[in-house]
Amino acid sequence: MPKLPSVLTRAAAIFVAALAIAAPGAAQTPSPKAPARGPAATAVVAPQPSPPAGVPAPSVAATAYVVTDFTSGQTLTSANADERRDPASLTKLMTAYIVFGALRAKTIVPSQMVNVSQRAWKAEGSRMFIEPRRAVSVDELVKGMIVQSGNDASIALAELVSGSEEAFVAKMNSEATRLGMTNTHYTNVTGLSDPQHYSTAADLARMASAVIRDYPEFYPVYAQKEFRYNNITQPNRNRLLWTDPYVDGMKTGHTEAAGWCLIATAVRGDRRVLAVVLGASSDAARASEAQKLLNWGFQAFDTVQLYQSGKPVTALKVWKGAMPEVPAGFLADRHLTLPKGKADKLVVTVQAEEPLVAPIARAQRVGTVKVALDGKPMAEFPLIALEEVAPASFFGRAWDTVRLWFKH
Repeated sequence: MPKLPSVLTRAAAIFVAALAIAAPGAAQTPSPKAPARGPAATAVVAPQPSPPAGVPAPSVAATAYVVTDFTSGQTLTSANADERRDPASLTKLMTAYIVFGALRAKTIVPSQMVNVSQRAWKAEGSRMFIEPRRAVSVDELVKGMIVQSGNDASIALAELVSGSEEAFVAKMNSEATRLGMTNTHYTNVTGLSDPQHYSTAADLARMASAVIRDYPEFYPVYAQKEFRYNNITQPNRNRLLWTDPYVDGMKTGHTEAAGWCLIATAVRGDRRVLAVVLGASSDAARASEAQKLLNWGFQAFDTVQLYQSGKPVTALKVWKGAMPEVPAGFLADRHLTLPKGKADKLVVTVQAEEPLVAPIARAQRVGTVKVALDGKPMAEFPLIALEEVAPASFFGRAWDTVRLWFKH
């Protein structure tokens, strides 16, 4: 091994390194913009962990279906999940999503009285039986839309929020794009059949999860078993609300084109599982097939927390920084769903960005956590810096430049 450079040689190296630091093309890691907050900034199109392998899925009598774990976001099994289909009244999940946003923003309030238009009154299909000469509250309309699946209530709310159903539909399509629902397009707020009105089982699972995640304060209405308006009591068409005490939603749909459809979700312990069933043969069949998927999702899998928000996973080496290392982790809890009894067989590896050069911004990606099960990749999560790292002094940066030369 050669001896370290002489003091003169070392000084010359530092001088050359300083020139490299000052050069326009010097490699620096850019500071990312701070992430926006709130539902509008939710990262909903990030890659999800792979479906767990090795667990036989049940046979399901439906044209398309999907079952997901809400916490991890993983799809546990599916069939024809990306096939475009008539969503029927499952459309009203998006209608409700936008109405919930208006309620949270207080542009409308639950006690607000609404005059019913002729268009809303004459709506085809299922109705809550609102009347033009009788004002109805926003709270009643929301329950009429969700519990009774009222098309008249849906149109009345759309006109209140956006001025017209057409303007509201434009918002629906904009939100679908933002949520990553790439195979969904709306032409109305009710779910009446139209060649340009379509969605998929996968997109509907994403939509249902967004309602639960983004508007938990309004979600309990989906568990309401019946609602009475205008002296008419109508039951929630989701049969599982009566037969499974763990089910707390979510929405039914039916047209000749769509068949019998149901999105059902249940909570057992600290897990929520969500099932989408499209094109079943009857009301009873959509309930039994959804129940089958929910039971399988709970019984065959566990969801484990891999990492906690804000807790360091590791410390990574930093070059040219005021600190020699940066703590790295996640700004949100990380979960993984896997076959029961397999948690102790997970293998986790951390791969750092190399070289990691200051300045480093908080929340900047600095590496990747890879998770494998039985030798097969299960998930990859971006590892982010939990603290900022400022640049080192001039001589500190110069000396690290020399060290990088020798290292690489």
